Amino acid sequence: MIDELVLNANPVVAYLQKPSKDFTKKDIIDFIVNNEIKMVNFMYPGGDGKLKTLNFVITNLQYLDTILTCGERVDGSSLFSFIEAGSSDLYVMPRYCTAFVDPFAEIPTLCMLCSFFDKDGNPLASAPEHTLSKACKAFREVTGMEFQAMGELEYYVIDEDMNVFPAIDQHGYHESAPYAKTNAFRQQCMHYIAQTGGQIKYGHSEVGNFSQDGLVYEQNEIEFLPVNAEDAADQLMLAKWVIRNLAYEMNLNVTFSPKITIGKAGSGLHIHMRMLKDGKNQMLDHGKLSDDARRMIAGMMDLAPSITAFGNKNPMSYFRLVPHQEAPTNVCWGDRNRSVLVRVPLGWSSGVDMCHAANPLEESRDVDTTIKQTVEMRSPDGSADLYQLLAGLCVACRHGFEMANALEIAERTYVNVNIHDASNADKLAELAQLPDSCVASAACLEQQRKVYEEYGVFSPSMIDGIIAQLRAFNDVSLREEISDQPEKIKQLVETYFHCG
Repeated sequence: MIDELVLNANPVVAYLQKPSKDFTKKDIIDFIVNNEIKMVNFMYPGGDGKLKTLNFVITNLQYLDTILTCGERVDGSSLFSFIEAGSSDLYVMPRYCTAFVDPFAEIPTLCMLCSFFDKDGNPLASAPEHTLSKACKAFREVTGMEFQAMGELEYYVIDEDMNVFPAIDQHGYHESAPYAKTNAFRQQCMHYIAQTGGQIKYGHSEVGNFSQDGLVYEQNEIEFLPVNAEDAADQLMLAKWVIRNLAYEMNLNVTFSPKITIGKAGSGLHIHMRMLKDGKNQMLDHGKLSDDARRMIAGMMDLAPSITAFGNKNPMSYFRLVPHQEAPTNVCWGDRNRSVLVRVPLGWSSGVDMCHAANPLEESRDVDTTIKQTVEMRSPDGSADLYQLLAGLCVACRHGFEMANALEIAERTYVNVNIHDASNADKLAELAQLPDSCVASAACLEQQRKVYEEYGVFSPSMIDGIIAQLRAFNDVSLREEISDQPEKIKQLVETYFHCG
């Protein structure tokens, strides 16, 4: 417990001196009373993937206790397209463990994420956060392991082009100031995200940078630490909220759009995953990828086409998923290979004490680094519904344990070369392809929906809603039709600029 409290950036954790998972209603009330909090915000995801907010002004203890105990009623039909107006009332109930102080509010405000409940007081079957919770529960029951995840959140920051210390176009990876102009903005974002409870691994400037029409576009990335998948979704949701709010305060613009111009790096939302049992990572077996990890990968290979329905939500997504752009198009996996759909990154499995090698004064020792091994899904992007995406990936990984031929599929889809090289044409022809449009993605989800609906994870109404939403884009041949028409592409970018 002490490790969770030392250096914790969340003021609520620091004040209460207990991990957030142990927060009670009394803790929340004590914090509000003793820290002169004047307002409380309930926050929850809507059907568009963005956070919604309900404000309460706190004027007496009785009312504070009431909202913390009973939650509040909201109009579900205004939040989710698949809920009809005739039966739209929903409850939102705060989850105390998500409490944080709003870093942007002039009036001292405490925020909490909420869960949805239906008219009978049951968790809403089609609620985003409940769907993810059900997926994780089914994964535990089938595998006996915990499903953990973390995201790599990529985004562009847009500002006036000062035309000083210009960066080299498309060479912004890990660039330092003054060639990278928005590092200070990213660092402040990280500071605030940590205050909301986000467990951050690191941040850096990314490959994409270019100037256009008097503006400079700089790509950044904030990467998180692996946590239980439910917490991973919450942290990513709050991170996007923080980045947008700070950009607004600083008169900058940001976008998580998967593609903002042709020929420049797009922004993905790569998801790393691992499985834990009794606190130990199950991804490795004697320094090599375990059979359980291969089953997990096989499940993602099988359901990859329909996972795009959760992770690639608008037409611009499919302008990113094209060959030779470090974005996947083929259903395959490999080690340290960025042209594949699922990558097995370096996992500190060499057995070499690099700390001692770099710092000879440090005593050489045998360190267990197996906890660091993950696998990375590279198709999703910033248009994703975070809860649906992580739920879909959790279902796919569980599905791998239920497939009799999982290890065979893993072997068949393994690639450890540049798959787009001409010499690998025969191998490329054997691989399945990702969908090339929202409509195609909807068709894949329709075909594979039964797997997602097993164990009651995805409700049929949610699947129906996702399919209808994707088909409404009517983009079957859009990528082909306008690929050489920059003005139409620009209009499309503007339409979906603030996605997810």
